[in-house]
Amino acid sequence: MSKPKVGINGFGRIGRLVLRAAVEKDTVEVVAVNDPFINIDYMVYMFKYDSTHGRFKGDVHAEGGKLVVSTPGKATHHITVHNSKDPSEIAWSADGAEYVVESTGVFTTVEKASAHLKGGAKKVIISAPSADAPMFVMGVNEDKYDGANNHVISNASCTTNCLAPLAKVIHFYSRC
Repeated sequence: MSKPKVGINGFGRIGRLVLRAAVEKDTVEVVAVNDPFINIDYMVYMFKYDSTHGRFKGDVHAEGGKLVVSTPGKATHHITVHNSKDPSEIAWSADGAEYVVESTGVFTTVEKASAHLKGGAKKVIISAPSADAPMFVMGVNEDKYDGANNHVISNASCTTNCLAPLAKVIHFYSRC
């Protein structure tokens, strides 16, 4: 079975963490990154030397306009880099991206995040709270996800992801 192919829009703290997790877990293939404000050389530097999570334990470099990231014993990611401010201009499907992680903090409504679908992405996951996209938290309500109808979803906030599982347990046991 092939790995899901993912694009990342926004290479700030969350975008870099998504890439780091993908490379370390080796269960998804990141095929493209977009950030209009960060050039590829600075992407290499920021990924290699993370001030919070420490130095990346693999290799990261730029080669032929791509971000190349690898760790020993795992797949090497050759990642196309885009620098577009408009998500509808990014050819995600040309890069093979089926899913886009929207981590800019800018495109947080269904309408705005749907611009990624115009570039060929099949699904968009917003990494922030959304005013109108359905929100899912693993361990809490992921069973409500409807893949046939939910094309743009939100993973809620970091606070929600920390609090909701605990609140679910408290709610469950307070009814007993």
